[in-house]
Amino acid sequence: KGIDIGIHADPQEYVDVVKFIKEDPLSLGALVTTHKIDLYNAAHQYFEYLDPYAQMFHELSSISKRGDKLCGHAKDPISSGLAMENFVPANYWKNNPDAGVLIMGAGGSAISMCSYLMREDFKGNYPAKIVIANRSAPRLKEIEEINAKLDPFGIEFSYYLTPEAGQNDVITEKMPAGSLIVNATGLGKDRPGSPLTDACKFPEKALVWEINYRGDLRFMHQAEEQQSERGLVIEDGWIYFIHGWTQVISEVFDIPIEGKLLDKLDKIAANFNTAG
Repeated sequence: KGIDIGIHADPQEYVDVVKFIKEDPLSLGALVTTHKIDLYNAAHQYFEYLDPYAQMFHELSSISKRGDKLCGHAKDPISSGLAMENFVPANYWKNNPDAGVLIMGAGGSAISMCSYLMREDFKGNYPAKIVIANRSAPRLKEIEEINAKLDPFGIEFSYYLTPEAGQNDVITEKMPAGSLIVNATGLGKDRPGSPLTDACKFPEKALVWEINYRGDLRFMHQAEEQQSERGLVIEDGWIYFIHGWTQVISEVFDIPIEGKLLDKLDKIAANFNTAG
C-alpha cells in the first residue's frame, strides 16, 4: 500500500505515517520518494537505528525493521552514484578538466550527488566546479553546510538563490562545455514544468540528467530539442529509480539484489511502467 503525502506537509503527517509503520506488524517498511528530508526532520526520533548517511544528510529514503527496531537508511548516496556511473564515462572529469556540474535543486538527491562526486577515492577525477541553484534559501544553506563538511580537497562550490524564471538559464549558459546539468528540483514530476525556460541554451556537449522518469519531463524535452545541434548526451531518471528502488527492497526484505536479479526486476518494472 502506498501512502501519498503533500509536498512539505505538516510534520505531524510524517510522524503519523512513521508511527503506523512502526506499530503495524504487517508493515515491513517503506521506500520514501519525495519527502526524504521532511520525514527525517519530523520523525527521526522514532527510529532505533539511523545509518551514517541518514545522520549526516538528515534524510531518509528507506524504512525497515530488524526485530523490534525501526531502522532508517539514506540510500541516495549509493543509488545516485550507481546511476551516474551508468552514463558518465570513467575518468570523465580528469579527461574534461574544464567541465563542471550544475545541480538545480538542493534536496536529498542534490546532497547525495555532491557526496558521491566528492568521494575521497575520486581524487584526481573531480569536476572543475560544482554549482547549486535553488529557489528557496533554507535548503540552499543546508546543502552548503553539508558540502563544507564533506569536501576534503577544496572543490570549488558556488550557490545561487534562483526563485525567478530565467535565473537558472543564466547560470546554465555560463557552464563550460561538457558540463553535467542536472534537474533535481522535482519540476517535471512533482509539479509540471522545468527549472529552465525554453530560451535557455545548454552548454555544448553537455551531459543532461533529468532525474525524473515520469511526469511531463519538460526539462528533458528541452534538451532533446537541442540534442543534435549542441551534441548533448541525455539521461532520464529510470536507472536512478531502479537502483533506489532495489536498494530499499534489499534493505526491507534483507535480501541481496544484484546481477541477474537486478536485471529481472528492471524488466518487470519497465513492463509495469509501460503498461501504466
